[in-house]
Amino acid sequence: MVKLSVEEIINKIQKEEIFEAVSSDYSFTLKIDEYVPYVCGAVHDGHQFRKELWSNCLHTEYERWYEEDPATKAMVQSHPIVIAGTDSRFEYDLNRAPETAIYTDAWGKQLWKEPLSDKMHQKSLAKHANFYKVVHALIAKIEEKFTTCIVYDMHSYNWKRWEREVPTWNLGTSNVDSNRFGNAIESWRSILEKMPLPNDIKSTSKVNDTFQGNGYFLKYITSNFKNTLVLATEIAKVYCDELNQIMYPEVVAAVESYLKVELKKHADAFYKTHKL
Repeated sequence: MVKLSVEEIINKIQKEEIFEAVSSDYSFTLKIDEYVPYVCGAVHDGHQFRKELWSNCLHTEYERWYEEDPATKAMVQSHPIVIAGTDSRFEYDLNRAPETAIYTDAWGKQLWKEPLSDKMHQKSLAKHANFYKVVHALIAKIEEKFTTCIVYDMHSYNWKRWEREVPTWNLGTSNVDSNRFGNAIESWRSILEKMPLPNDIKSTSKVNDTFQGNGYFLKYITSNFKNTLVLATEIAKVYCDELNQIMYPEVVAAVESYLKVELKKHADAFYKTHKL
């Protein structure tokens, strides 16, 4: 892995170079092992929280971790194209539009002791903007090269806060063209439902049950690229003890192993069906 500026990353994408890089401000990573018609994203994987914000933050490190999506990058790390955030959503949320990306409160609790200065806002929003410059260049290149693209937008959610039975996997599709891409959505849901998991964890999957797919990552790509489907894919945090901050690496490994084969099959089938 190398450290590159946003301009250098975009230049490499436009030249179709193979590389793995962290942005020069360490806010995201991008790996391209091969140019293929699908992308894996993990925008909430990051946990970094810059030090100048520590003393002003009312949320603990655990409270931040609890609302992040740890290990979502690891679940898709074997695929050829993976883009992931490294900063915590508590600094700025890549899955929100710029005007709402910086929280004032989070999950019912005030976030900052004192309101952030304009300087602090701009420092974070610059990283948000740079990420989307690269996303735009990446999807543009994939559509240019293959005519179509599918993006697996990986997230996780805290299932123990729900007072009803919730699915292991949830697909949010309210902002994609379900008429055009309905078969791809249903086949992805079915694939996830068949995933074998250790520790007697049952794998169930539903569409628009706990979340509807209202994230900015999905909306940005969908509104700018008419031949790209984004599948907002949420796994319940069955791969960790969310109340005690303990990761279950054997569950993460099982998800990655299954998706290594089945996600690629799904992406290949999507491309055969939807290439222009």
